[in-house]
Amino acid sequence: MNTEKDAKREKKIQQLKMRVTPIGNGTALDHIPSGHGLRIIELLGFEKDKGAALAINTESRKLGRKDLVLLEDRFLTEKELEKVKLLARNSTHNVIENYKVAKKEVLGLPEKVEDIIKCINPNCITNHESIPTKFIITKKEPLEATCYYCETAMEEEEIMKAIK
Repeated sequence: MNTEKDAKREKKIQQLKMRVTPIGNGTALDHIPSGHGLRIIELLGFEKDKGAALAINTESRKLGRKDLVLLEDRFLTEKELEKVKLLARNSTHNVIENYKVAKKEVLGLPEKVEDIIKCINPNCITNHESIPTKFIITKKEPLEATCYYCETAMEEEEIMKAIK
């Protein structure tokens, strides 16, 4: 038997489920590991004249909990996608056109990245001369990358902090 209290509770649940509205055109990044969405927004940046939404720690049938990023009228460059791949390697990249998914892909780790990670070795040539950094992904779990120039190996936590 439903009580007035149960009805209020159900109404509140329905209101909470409608927190994020769909975008007409742009990018949706889904299945981001919970806690990584804010860092992705920080790296991609906001464009003041365009809408964006970030859902943190939402329910996910696939992951249990996840983050979700929606960017209105914004389509990611290859370099921006490389950054997302490092932070959320199993996330889903959706290109939205006219409120429909025009392209959908599950991101994976790149084999190498250029000018995305800052080398932690203070003596590396990339920290003294104007040349783009280059890293080879040498291990996937846990993530490890090696600098092409000085061969310094960086672990996942160092990589997450060094993405520029």
